Amino acid sequence: LSHLVVLEFVQNPLDAGQPTKKEHGFVSISGKPRDGPQQFLAPACSLIASQQLDHRSPIHKPQAQAECPPMSKSARPTEAAQNSADSATPAAAPSGRQVRIVLSLLALYLIWSSTYLALRVVVESLPPLLMVSGRFLCAGLIMTVVLAVRGAPWPTPRELAAAIPGGILFFLIGNGLVAVAEQVVPSGVAALLCATMPLCAAAINALSGQRPRRLEWLGLLLGFAGVVTLCLGKELRANLGSSALLLLAPIGWALGSTVARRMPMAKGLMAGATQMLTGGAAALVVALLRGEHFPAVWPLPAVLSLGYLVVFGSLVAFSAYTYLLSNTRPALAMSYAYVNPGLAVLLGALLGHETLAPETLMASGLIVVAVVLIALPSSRRSSAS
Repeated sequence: LSHLVVLEFVQNPLDAGQPTKKEHGFVSISGKPRDGPQQFLAPACSLIASQQLDHRSPIHKPQAQAECPPMSKSARPTEAAQNSADSATPAAAPSGRQVRIVLSLLALYLIWSSTYLALRVVVESLPPLLMVSGRFLCAGLIMTVVLAVRGAPWPTPRELAAAIPGGILFFLIGNGLVAVAEQVVPSGVAALLCATMPLCAAAINALSGQRPRRLEWLGLLLGFAGVVTLCLGKELRANLGSSALLLLAPIGWALGSTVARRMPMAKGLMAGATQMLTGGAAALVVALLRGEHFPAVWPLPAVLSLGYLVVFGSLVAFSAYTYLLSNTRPALAMSYAYVNPGLAVLLGALLGHETLAPETLMASGLIVVAVVLIALPSSRRSSAS
């Protein structure tokens, strides 16, 4: 009887399209469908298949047990009929969630790898920190208003104050120093040095008492070798000050990630919006202290690139990254860290006419392999959990 009940439930599940307030199988209390009856009943089906059910269970009445007669040979489907039925079954189309995940990954790979080149175009004509301030103040304000219209609560003064450290580390130190450095450093080289952020985060964790694994040690060594190789190139040797700024930028991102987790931030995307607002405000203060001012005439390429950074680099890509963190494994969401450096170098060479030096290519391989090794242990831990 239990076999028939389970099979009937799997083959004829309850109507998941109609909302209900009852807890029937794969329909939640709130009326939203879950992943489906197959996943809900996977443990039971597994036990049935292995014939490991405890026959003392209440669903098995000793007095009602009866052996089902074996299916006759003539009633069994032939192999040809089974193959014909299998071939007639249409392939399952990708779900809407799978499509959104793929589009979000493409957005991260293509947009965030191209922001370095767009940033270089902007800082050729506009002051770097004023540009960073305008970019993140606009993006943060747009995101805050949109979220509030969609029903998210406005950030409280406590949440705004909690966003200040992360905003400064992310957008003033992380993005601001890169913008200043890209006035003289190629975008591909800047992207490679910024790709060492996971290595900086692993080093910070090691200093805080979290012992790295062997693969993480190997990743740190390879990443350090990649940074040294990149610094031996003529682009960084000729601009030591910009090189130091680029080395500090990923440290700012790594520290910001550590600090933001410990602060009473706003929920969801509102946390990123408040950090953009506070980081943009901090960049504005520093820009005014440095005496930066906008030119009287803004070249069209700089205007278009700045709009691209605001809309796509800050709003679209950041929203895609947040969606991936909520709907996939962290290792997949953070895979951009070892995909984007190579794409950024390639885009800088193809569209920005930047030179591909041997040191850049060698450092690119070392840094990408190092980041992959750093990500492997965390992906195993996340899959295990």
